[in-house]
Amino acid sequence: MFEGFNKTKKRKLDNTESSSSALHQSKPWVEKYRPKQLDDITAQGHAVSVLKKTLQSANLPHMLFYGPPGTGKTSTILALAKELYGPELMKSRILELNASDERGISIVREKVKNFARLTVSKPSKNDLENYPCPPYKIIILDEADSMTADAQSALRRTMETYSGVTRFCLICNYVTRIIDPLASRCSKFRFKPLDATNSIGRLEYVAREESVQYDDDVMKCILDISEGDLRRAITLLQSASKRILYTGEKQVTSASVKELAGVIPDDVFQVVIDKVSKNDVNETIEYVNEFIKSGWSAASVINQLHDYYITNDEFNSDFKNKVSLILFEMDSKLANGTNEHIQLLNLLVKISQI
Repeated sequence: MFEGFNKTKKRKLDNTESSSSALHQSKPWVEKYRPKQLDDITAQGHAVSVLKKTLQSANLPHMLFYGPPGTGKTSTILALAKELYGPELMKSRILELNASDERGISIVREKVKNFARLTVSKPSKNDLENYPCPPYKIIILDEADSMTADAQSALRRTMETYSGVTRFCLICNYVTRIIDPLASRCSKFRFKPLDATNSIGRLEYVAREESVQYDDDVMKCILDISEGDLRRAITLLQSASKRILYTGEKQVTSASVKELAGVIPDDVFQVVIDKVSKNDVNETIEYVNEFIKSGWSAASVINQLHDYYITNDEFNSDFKNKVSLILFEMDSKLANGTNEHIQLLNLLVKISQI
């Protein structure tokens, strides 16, 4: 009578296990290889050493982490929280908010304040034996430099009032956008861009774990493109590894990485340089029309023109200064949402007329 039911139930369990395995396989590598403890944090020796000492005393100040994206700011505070509370107690002791989405004064008055005023939950006997479990909660405000000035001002009083049971960790890219009264209440930790040695080591570790085959110069190419952003580097490595599965290639190459990152190939870029040197406006207009239709990004042109002109010893300082100013103006206009086609044409014509 129940034979069919048992078979169905077993099949559902099998499906659940297979879907769980598939989920693990499809998980972004950035999350899959996010550091689980402070010892795994790469190239941020000063911040890690100071935070390790706070683990011994369990006396944590309010903190302000700042630095370029992809340098380990969020990973560091999450790893610290895991070592303080353990995976279970962490669920009730940590409130993580992305301030770029929730950045108004109402969030500070409601969500942050309500969590800050809560009494601290008691740790289990097992947690107390394995983790410090200090008697306070932690509120993590990611991208805090996106918070409005009113929201930051409202946060000052909350930090003072509930400092006995709550610690704050503000994470931002630009410390100058944090108001002085808020910054003065925090211990500041600067996260620097990752150097090549540490980044390559981490990328090679991820590649080994995922059995990715690659050419000798691929890692250096990925680092050059990512410019010290390890999150971008790992994502690019994952994209390149997925690409070779579908194209049938044997290993990841520098050419495939550059194509994925939108880097303009050397032969195409050389044509751009030739058009600039000829100083023929009509010919430049025709070429830019075809160039934009090919789908290349104007931002990539700016980056590569900067590398070509500014690092090239063939050009004098006066020429480099003028080119730098033009590139700066075009980059600013593109960031503000202007038309790529017009700005690229304007850029090439202006450089050709120097």
